[in-house]
Amino acid sequence: MNAASKNPLVILTGPTAVGKTSLSIKLAKSIDGEIISADSMQIYKKMNIGTAKICRDEMDGVPHFLVDELDPAEEFNVVRFQHMAKKAVESIYARGHIPIVVGGTGFYIQALLYDIDFSDHESAECYRQELAKTAEKRGKDYLYERLRQVDPEYAAGLHANNVKRVIRALEYYHETGEKLSSHNAKQQEKASPFQFVYFVLNQNREVLYDRINRRADHMIDMGLPDEVKSLVEEGYGRDLVSMQGIGYKEFFPYFDGEKTLEETVERIKQDTRHFAKRQLTWFRREKEVCWMDRENYENEDMILKEMLRIIREQGIYSERQK
Repeated sequence: MNAASKNPLVILTGPTAVGKTSLSIKLAKSIDGEIISADSMQIYKKMNIGTAKICRDEMDGVPHFLVDELDPAEEFNVVRFQHMAKKAVESIYARGHIPIVVGGTGFYIQALLYDIDFSDHESAECYRQELAKTAEKRGKDYLYERLRQVDPEYAAGLHANNVKRVIRALEYYHETGEKLSSHNAKQQEKASPFQFVYFVLNQNREVLYDRINRRADHMIDMGLPDEVKSLVEEGYGRDLVSMQGIGYKEFFPYFDGEKTLEETVERIKQDTRHFAKRQLTWFRREKEVCWMDRENYENEDMILKEMLRIIREQGIYSERQK
């Protein structure tokens, strides 16, 4: 399939707190786009402050998909994302618009962009349970270290707290003798079914970390502790995938009286900074990406102008399409 016969797709990603949201709205309005969220947390209802979820007013009339769609008790993973995102893509094409994938979960983006096949990731239930029990008995860090020994490349993109993905990678290695990172790399070598442009919005690290810290303080001022407490009171426990998200899991020691609020906020800031670092590590490994470093542009409108130039140059969109 040559590029001219492929459907267009635009990706706007980058580390957390870099400012993707406002830029994505301007981009969508400029190219008749609709937005698909590639965020592992904004999919959940009732989780608004801690996920920095876009609100209706901020959407400015631009349709959004995979935002506010699941109950926090439901599991959301890359396979489910891929399925839901494909449906969203088709509905956007049906309206004659361009899908714009926006968010910082690189693995999700890769799964959609290269149509990665996850059918052979299903593993024997008994081994999965064995690994889960090991995590309970010996801790998440122990399980993560096991993964780091057999597949350091895949482990580098994960946090030890992401037990489900650690287990998935160990399962795959146990069953096939192949590293999951190698499998995914081979899948990525497949030609994408899309004619795409992949933007990574970036920021000087010192400035980015300051943005992260200020955003965490703002979340506290907006009532994040009450949001998490309300979820707990509704019965959403700490073992849920949703409650393992940054900005939520850190509150359990606070609620248990083991940490002060100040310590909890500092932990959120630290975890978010580490997450941003892992995101950038992932994006640097991706191919065919356009890095948009904020410090190279006077303002956001200049970034948008350059993105539109690249999009037109790639033949993904032109003014004649309006």
